[in-house]
Amino acid sequence: MKPGLDSIVAACAALGDPQYGLRAIHVAGTNGKGAVCAFLDSCLRAAGLRVGRYTSPHLVRLNERFFLDGSPMPDDAIDESAARVAAAVANVPACSELTFFEALTAVAFDLYAKARPDYVILETGLGGRLDATNVCSPALTVITRIGLDHCDWLGSTVSKIAAEKAGIIKTGVPVVVGENSDEALDVIRGVAHDVGAPFIYAPEVASRAELPGPLGLAGEFNLENAVTALAALKTLGVANGGEGFRTVVWPGRFQRVGNFIVDGAHNPPAAAAIADSLRPDKMNLIAGFCGDKDVDEVLRTLAPLVVRGFAVKTANPRSLSAAETCERMRSAGIDAVACPSLAEALSACGTEQTLVAGSLFLAGEALVALGAYPFGYAKGIDPSEALKAV
Repeated sequence: MKPGLDSIVAACAALGDPQYGLRAIHVAGTNGKGAVCAFLDSCLRAAGLRVGRYTSPHLVRLNERFFLDGSPMPDDAIDESAARVAAAVANVPACSELTFFEALTAVAFDLYAKARPDYVILETGLGGRLDATNVCSPALTVITRIGLDHCDWLGSTVSKIAAEKAGIIKTGVPVVVGENSDEALDVIRGVAHDVGAPFIYAPEVASRAELPGPLGLAGEFNLENAVTALAALKTLGVANGGEGFRTVVWPGRFQRVGNFIVDGAHNPPAAAAIADSLRPDKMNLIAGFCGDKDVDEVLRTLAPLVVRGFAVKTANPRSLSAAETCERMRSAGIDAVACPSLAEALSACGTEQTLVAGSLFLAGEALVALGAYPFGYAKGIDPSEALKAV
């Protein structure tokens, strides 16, 4: 992580500024931004448009970050674009410490400049104002619900985080804002006014009653995300993409696989949204966390719904050990045990209703283990080997 835009600006300049040729929809927010991107992608394609979508992180394979026309882009296209980016920045001093995310963002700009879709949906990686995606020139910006996450980088209050997210707002470009607290709305509305951007509050221009059902994404919270997407579509003047709400796919986000629910929720607002969707049901919890998350608050939020807890280590180097997560679960009042592997935890739950949560890395691993990862493996990669690339 390296806040600032100097490196990505230099990289894009070396490539000929491909980002300026994209008709971009730029999406930021604490929770729900990925789902809103998925809804927009699906609905725009249902309206007959060609759509690119750049999101992060990936669950299993890097290709998931680069979608075109509803599918992950193939290895060879990504390899070719990465080679072009590497060649372009090789002798640019400002790019000597290009981060992983900055490099992938440059690859995305190059990929979509070559593919020329009607729209490219860009999800911020972290924050907004200093995020690498913020060098785009959008046709529309969207901000989803704001909550406390990545506080070390973005600030410790909703107002400070909202100000960082609102950094994607551009002069004259409409901003659609999803349902939010008054504290967040005041900040975002103020930024929009200051830069001269039309402000559209999604619940005032779209409603749940207008959504076709059932939605392709489960969970009460996705009704809110769908309303935000619908408001964005109306702002763009797209009126015939309703089928996209039913056919949308966004793996690892409240995804039901038999008796398991797999969700990458890793912060308190996401945990609260899951709890609201599950209540009053109770179930087992398989959990694994990265150490930089507010693990204790997530577990306290979920604890009233948990019958038994199974702690595991995720595939991320920043992961807590199973023993550490187990201790946190017990401190939150959960009857928990540490498991040496996710496979053992899944087996222990058998046919009982079980939530798998705490990390998108864990969500990807669970989908592979449950045979529910939808995108296949290019170049003959064996599923048992896929997680080595996470």
